[in-house]
Formats: sequence, structure tokens, C-alpha cells
Amino acid sequence: MHPCARTAPHASHAPARDTRTIPGRPRPGTFDPAPGIPAEPLNDHRSKVFDGPRSGGYVRTMDILRYVAFSTDPHGGNPAGVVLDAAGLDEATMAATAAEVGYSETAFVVPRPDGTLDVRYFSPLAEVPFCGHATIATAVAHAQRHGVGDLLLHTQAGPVPVTASKRPDGAVVATLVSVTPRTVEIDEADLAELLAALRWDAADLDPALPPRVAYGGAWHPVIAAAERSRLANLDYDMTALGDLMARRGWTTIALVHRASDTVFHARNPFPPGGVVEDPATGAAAAAFGGYLRELRHVELPAVLTIHQGADMGRPSLLTVGIPADPSSGIEVTGTAVRIG
Repeated sequence: MHPCARTAPHASHAPARDTRTIPGRPRPGTFDPAPGIPAEPLNDHRSKVFDGPRSGGYVRTMDILRYVAFSTDPHGGNPAGVVLDAAGLDEATMAATAAEVGYSETAFVVPRPDGTLDVRYFSPLAEVPFCGHATIATAVAHAQRHGVGDLLLHTQAGPVPVTASKRPDGAVVATLVSVTPRTVEIDEADLAELLAALRWDAADLDPALPPRVAYGGAWHPVIAAAERSRLANLDYDMTALGDLMARRGWTTIALVHRASDTVFHARNPFPPGGVVEDPATGAAAAAFGGYLRELRHVELPAVLTIHQGADMGRPSLLTVGIPADPSSGIEVTGTAVRIG
């Protein structure tokens, strides 16, 4: 198999729901699905509590939901794990769980008494400060359990407001608002090393969209290809690129091609997470929106369409809203569908 024609293990099919035993006490809660969303049995969503020898006589099973984000097709989008009640889990357990799930990220949610949510994101190899597709998956999963509406997520990157709503066709759509984005120059030596790892030449780049490093909750170099074929023929040195990204603290590489003023194609290598490529990358989409605004490459306010994942057989659709206010976050919108 071509190395860039796959994502994390098990991402090409819908595995069965996974549960894992963890210590803890039962937490009060209600099951209140969004209007029009079919309710499933309570014990299919909520953590089950049994008498046991640990933690004061209780052993709680962790319910790991699986979704694909930025698609309504289970065979498209980017798979994410979602644990809606991760209270009591330590960092080692979260990391081990994410590694076993095998998706590019798994989100671990701890509800606060005020109704807001603490969220941490783990790839199979490392924790990341923010993950867009797992945020969309989390918002949809939360809406299907508690109803649509507004949420506030506390992430390591900062607060991220999310709104979930239901379309007339019944699909739940979520919009996140990133932290304030930033864009900085990329060091010439880093760019040369990056292009060498990608096996690209300077002649492959689009001079209208200069290389930069952009932030929308995580750092992503933005590298624009002049030709769509250059983006399609992705074959990079995973070890070399992963080493560079680890040294610089980059999460994915946002490889883009501009099809029109507001339509882009994207691919996102993710070797630091142990994943060859992301089929959809909401954090990179937010960073890219900030990049375009700061460099004045779009007429503001703007709404972008980003196509990602098609080259690896998992087509995804991301909608990016760019407000004119330079201090505002970038809006990233998408759907998600449960696969396990």
C-alpha cells in the first residue's frame, strides 16, 4: 500500500464499540437526546457501574465512542475516539487508550459543574493541545446525548466555543471557534529541510501563498503547491519529517492547493502522532484561515471550502469562516457520524 493512502490503524472500517474497566464512582446524569435524533438504549451510551473491589466498591467501565468527522459517510472523514465522561482517568490511561484506539486523536471529556467541558486530546503517540476533528466529533456526540446547543470547551490551547445544530435532514452540524490565530515566518533552513523530507522542490510551491507557520490552537507549517498534481502525488520521508516536526513543535503540515478564491484542496501529514496522514484536520483549517487573513489573501469576511482526504480515499469537507476582526477566532464547521 502506498504510505500516504492510509491513516491510523482501523480507520478504514467501523470497529465495534470498546469498553475498558477503570476505577471510579458513579456520576449523576440524564440521557436527553437532541430532538429528532433517535435515542439508543441508555446502557449503550452511559458508563455502566458495577460493585467491585476498587475505589470504594465501584468499578466503572469507560465507554469509547467512535465517530468520523467532516463527513456523513462512515467511509469518509477523519475517525476520532470520544470519551464523554473521562473523570478519574489519569494521563497514562488516556495515552494508552488513544494508542489502542489507534485513530489520529481521541478526545477525553470531563464535565465541569458549570456545564462547560474540560477536553484533552491524545494521538497514538502523544498529547496534542487542540484537535479540530475530534472537537467536531465530541460536539456531535454530546448533542446526540444531551441535545443541541452551545458548549464551551476548555482545551490546553485555550477556551473553544462550539455550537451544535440539527439540519433538516437530521444530521448534526458543529461549528467551533478557534483561539486567536497567529502566523509567523518559517526559518529558511527549516523550510529547506521540510521540502527535502516532502521530496518537493522550491519550484513546486505557489509563489502567491508563501510558506509560513500558522497557529489556530496548534502549530502547522502552511506549504502551498502550485499544481494540484503535486498535492496528489504525496510521498514523503516519514522519519525525516517527523524528526523535524518534533524539534519544532509542529502538529501537522498543512499542504494546500488553491482551486479558486475560496476553494482549496488540502493534505496533512501527521508523523508526530504516528499517523501518515490526516483525512481532515480542523486545527490546521483554523490555522490556515488565520494565515489567509493575516496575509490578506482573501476578501474579508470570507467563507472557505476545504476538500481533504480524497487522495487517500476518505473524502472530507471542511467549511471555514474567517471574520474580518483580526483578534477573532476562526470558525470551522463540519458534520460527524457515529461508526462504533
